[in-house]
Amino acid sequence: MNPFDLSGRCAIVTGANTGIGQAIAAGLARAGADIIGVGRSPMEETASQVAATGRVFHSLLADLSRMEEVRAVIDRASALRSHPEILVNNAGIIRRADTIDFTEDDWDAVMDTNLKSAFFLCQSFAKIAIADHMSAKIINIASLLSFQGGIRVPSYTAAKSGLAGLTRLMANEWAARGINVNAIAPGYVETNNTTALRADTERNADILKRIPAGRWARADDMAGAAVFLASRASDYVHGTILPVDGGWLAR
Repeated sequence: MNPFDLSGRCAIVTGANTGIGQAIAAGLARAGADIIGVGRSPMEETASQVAATGRVFHSLLADLSRMEEVRAVIDRASALRSHPEILVNNAGIIRRADTIDFTEDDWDAVMDTNLKSAFFLCQSFAKIAIADHMSAKIINIASLLSFQGGIRVPSYTAAKSGLAGLTRLMANEWAARGINVNAIAPGYVETNNTTALRADTERNADILKRIPAGRWARADDMAGAAVFLASRASDYVHGTILPVDGGWLAR
């Protein structure tokens, strides 16, 4: 039996309309999973990529900065497909400004979307899994800034550091209940969130110098790690933060 086979399973992937979320959704589908994509905007491209694998894609529109919508996501997903076994918390935003000038609105927007919503999605998902005595996998999308401070992104650093801590805490509480909670920490990835960084010639050159692999990550580079953490191959992996960073943290 292939321990990486996800046939017959269903994954909820937030922020599935683009970037890392889209790549993870397609990667899980290639491994056999059906996908419930959660996002603020239509997900036609993701749906097409999943359909090309022969798997089923359900679109669930939700604004995860709004708690009333967050609280409804897992119930809405369960109505689309009974007992989703995998949750990928990928949805996130970033706001950049010098810390001395950072606004409360930018702080709250990032913390609500990147940390608060992820916590309550995990909670809702785990409640159903525990009540149904069902094994399940939670994969949070952390960051290199779960390990490092970064610059000019204080709320993003706080949120991703907090998400790493919550990943470990939830693993401690839920491992014995059959729920694996782990995280992927992407390195510098070519996505909409990093457009400004890649356009800054000096910063881009500094970043590339630090990456042993010699290139920015592509969103699809995260898919293999997601398949591993969603599959039976990771059944004894709990509370880990897995960097997929081209060697950045090893430098």
